[in-house]
Amino acid sequence: MSDAPAAQTAAELKIRNVIARIALLADQGDLDEYVDQFTEDSLWAFPDGPRRGRADIRAGAEERRAGGVTGPGSAPRHVIATVSVQLEGEDAATADSYWLFYQHTATSPTLFNMGLYHDTFARQGDVWRLARRDITLG
Repeated sequence: MSDAPAAQTAAELKIRNVIARIALLADQGDLDEYVDQFTEDSLWAFPDGPRRGRADIRAGAEERRAGGVTGPGSAPRHVIATVSVQLEGEDAATADSYWLFYQHTATSPTLFNMGLYHDTFARQGDVWRLARRDITLG
């Protein structure tokens, strides 16, 4: 009996957890832990302008927090839905996820934006990290 299905299931669960952790950490978590979810050379391809590498991704998160868009006290919620993971060997995978971004959730929740994440993952040792996130709005 092969362990391949069990290994695939474990990898898929780890990848789904990375997607969830990034959303939670963007909303209210520690930025060191947030950027650790990404590879060193990761690309975060947002339509208004890409971010390249952990330092640039962190700078974008810091700007959003300084502007009150995300982060502790701003009451945002990234809601991730309809996640589909495709393993591409032992060390690579892609995933597609619908996302909804709510603001003012503590007072008057408002859907601010929604779209699709197309993610590329790389396994580094036992850890899966986001290598590229292409973001489509709408």
